[in-house]
Amino acid sequence: MERHPSRVVAFSDAVIAIAVTLLVLEIRPPQDTRHLFHSLVTLWPSYLAYGVTFMLIGQAWANHHAMFDQIRSVDRTVLFLNTVLLMDIAFLPFAASVLAHALRDGEGQRVAVVLHGITFELAAILFNAVWAYARRHPRLLVTTLDSAGARAIGRRFRIALTWIATGTLLGALLPALGVAVIAAFIPFYWLPIRGETARARPRPGEDGGPA
Repeated sequence: MERHPSRVVAFSDAVIAIAVTLLVLEIRPPQDTRHLFHSLVTLWPSYLAYGVTFMLIGQAWANHHAMFDQIRSVDRTVLFLNTVLLMDIAFLPFAASVLAHALRDGEGQRVAVVLHGITFELAAILFNAVWAYARRHPRLLVTTLDSAGARAIGRRFRIALTWIATGTLLGALLPALGVAVIAAFIPFYWLPIRGETARARPRPGEDGGPA
């Protein structure tokens, strides 16, 4: 049974909104107000983990909309894959908290960066899985998306797989470099997806011609 994706998008928006809100709870006010400026500065690992994770989740939200703008109906497989994707996104505040604590304590940084990277890598895998499934079942896609636009969206999602995986692997060797590579992904991924709004080409049978 297929359904309109509006409820899927609304539920996804709610989960993502809660996830980004929970991120700020990691940044706790300093106890030492006598040296408040210094105490605030020492919280830089929390600021870093908050900023990077918030922007990456924001990217996930923006590209989730870009993807579901092109999906006109969903079936149980899409619902399942999207649910697992949301479960992964909801885990990100914990991964960000672990990263902030490791950077602040100076211990376990490699493990923390890898955990943070793997969590985003799983999100990238699930994005690719949803889109690949939808492309294999054209009935799920809107008629205004042509093959060039579908390929452009898929290409963007595949780049995420390689980029995040590279940052994660580098983080296992040099934590600071791994965080830098993953953070560098932010400005690139906010660029619009070329071809996603390409003019539609009628599918067989939709223009009155032979199916």
